[in-house]
Amino acid sequence: MEPNNLTDVSAFLLLGLSEDPQLQPLLFGLFLSMYLIAVSGNLFIVLAVISDPHLHTPMYFFLSNLSLADIGFISTTVPKMLVNIQTQNKSITYVGCLTQMSFCYLFGSMDSFVLTSMAYDRFVAICHPLHYTVIMNPRLCGLLVLLCYFFSLLDSQLHIVMVARLSFCADVEIPHFFCDPPQLFNLACSDISISTTLMYCAIAVFGGVPVSGILFSYTRIVSSILKVSSSDGKYKAFSTCGSHLSVICLFYGTGAGVYLSSAISSSARKSAVTSVMYAIVTPMLNPFIYSLRNRDIKSALKRLLSRAA
Repeated sequence: MEPNNLTDVSAFLLLGLSEDPQLQPLLFGLFLSMYLIAVSGNLFIVLAVISDPHLHTPMYFFLSNLSLADIGFISTTVPKMLVNIQTQNKSITYVGCLTQMSFCYLFGSMDSFVLTSMAYDRFVAICHPLHYTVIMNPRLCGLLVLLCYFFSLLDSQLHIVMVARLSFCADVEIPHFFCDPPQLFNLACSDISISTTLMYCAIAVFGGVPVSGILFSYTRIVSSILKVSSSDGKYKAFSTCGSHLSVICLFYGTGAGVYLSSAISSSARKSAVTSVMYAIVTPMLNPFIYSLRNRDIKSALKRLLSRAA
């Protein structure tokens, strides 16, 4: 690429989901509603866990951290999109783009690692019930959350390095509603081979390790449950994992869908629409999955709302 095609980029343009002016009020109302539902739902989960002594257990400690990660995840992308729609200004500064990308991967990875910690918690509870309180002590739970944060931070910084080393052309239009590295790679005029290799390595490590941990935990869980003779015992054991399995399928299913759609479809706009499921719908649905399927959470929420009233 010729040098005169390179430019010092100070800002990008986030084109969003649609450039149709008639759709903008509808999109604004829809995503504002989804954002408020997601934040309030996850915040209620956190407050319920904090306020109710019955929920001061490892499982709900991890759940509250998952809710905090979901709040951070959706707050990284949606507010900027709403501001862009309302002001009709699609620009985001270069530093703002890197910052948004960093926090997006920080909280996204945090979701993944916390879900893995929750899988380990269920593994210990079902496979080693007599030693559960000894193994899942407060020190270990705190250490697991700190490790989740550390590896998530490392993942986000790796993505910063991938993008920061690139030079961009005069075309700075991103056909997405947030700064996503694959979209930024498409705008780069410099060689992206190293950054692409780093990205796939990051996906393999920071995506593969949590998935492997979850698969290992649930393989052992299923093996242990199948050894239970009574059907009631099997149902009770499976029911304790139902909400967690639903969230795992939703999180990784939508995430895989985003990357598969971007690989199969040549339309970046279609990929952006698919990303809505991963970045917005999943954090919004998680509180409902846990509250609707969990009596302890429902009881704690009722007590919390009654005290607030």
